[in-house]
Amino acid sequence: MLYHFLYSLRGEFSWLNVFRYQTFRAMLAFLLAFLLVLLLEPVFIRRLQRIGVKGQPIRDDGPREHENKRGTPTMGGLIIIAAVLTASLLLNDLRNPYVWLTLFVLVGLSVLGFFDDWRKVMYQDAKGLRERDKLLWQSAIAGLAAVVLLCLGFSTELNFPFFKEWSFPLYGVFFVPFVILVVVATSNAVNLTDGLDGLAIGPVMTVAACYAVFAYLAGHVGLANYLGVSHVPGAGELTIVLSAVVAAGLGFLWYNTFPAQVFMGDIGALALGGLLGFVAVLVKQEIVLIVAGGVFVVEALSVLVQRYFYKMTHRRIFRMAPIHHHFELKGWAEPKIIVRFWIISIVLALLSLTTLKLR
Repeated sequence: MLYHFLYSLRGEFSWLNVFRYQTFRAMLAFLLAFLLVLLLEPVFIRRLQRIGVKGQPIRDDGPREHENKRGTPTMGGLIIIAAVLTASLLLNDLRNPYVWLTLFVLVGLSVLGFFDDWRKVMYQDAKGLRERDKLLWQSAIAGLAAVVLLCLGFSTELNFPFFKEWSFPLYGVFFVPFVILVVVATSNAVNLTDGLDGLAIGPVMTVAACYAVFAYLAGHVGLANYLGVSHVPGAGELTIVLSAVVAAGLGFLWYNTFPAQVFMGDIGALALGGLLGFVAVLVKQEIVLIVAGGVFVVEALSVLVQRYFYKMTHRRIFRMAPIHHHFELKGWAEPKIIVRFWIISIVLALLSLTTLKLR
């Protein structure tokens, strides 16, 4: 909105021509989202405490050290979502359908996360909504976005890193389930990672920053051709959205770092994970997400392996899943686990960016 208004005045004020540049608007989105979260999160925390909303319930089978987290305010991800939406609506080109679809996925999954968090808080039940119900609604949101992409004539080719000549066409009947798989898997993987103070938001920021680069390059025809990546007209506008995600995450980390004053909750984790998965589809870098989001992949796999291995053998591979709890029970201090996972995430994001030249 602000972009359209100010850019329309460029004839009278030539300096407003700077708003044509996505990089400039991405920087503004970063600053705006960061300040919004930094200023509004403490207000939100005090509001929750004032109206007497019960805090985060703790798993009965979790590490004993987590007992001191019981009652910590949750649903802090609401402020992250609000900041990303505000920055995106003000500074994006709203004629771009990819922006609207990305925000639809973000808002749709945040609503689902809100009901999940609300059930946990109201009933003090750490399980929240049933897994089947969550998967159903996640699939419906991702599937609807995928159908709209098909209607827009979006390319359904699946590209492979390191091999610029390789691509696999995903025809309509396969494209929709593929998008659902990517979005739902990423959404749930981020949610599973959100178990320690600041653990999930760190990798969310590194992956978002990585994909901001991919989005900018995919939207620039010259750079896309030079680097051998798929050119997706209009994808550059996603740089503004992702820049806001990085900044909002940074502002949230101010209050979520150990010991956390507020938890992100499913309202943030499900939505941000789904957004990252959908953006990966839009910029044609779905497979690279496995590397860039390696922390999320390992966390999700540890849960799946633990669950099915126990069903078959009645024995456990890890002391507890997700895997960050395994390290807790081995005696690692929580800040050590968090920072080491952040380091791994940064390295994996940088490794993902190297695929741009190795093609």
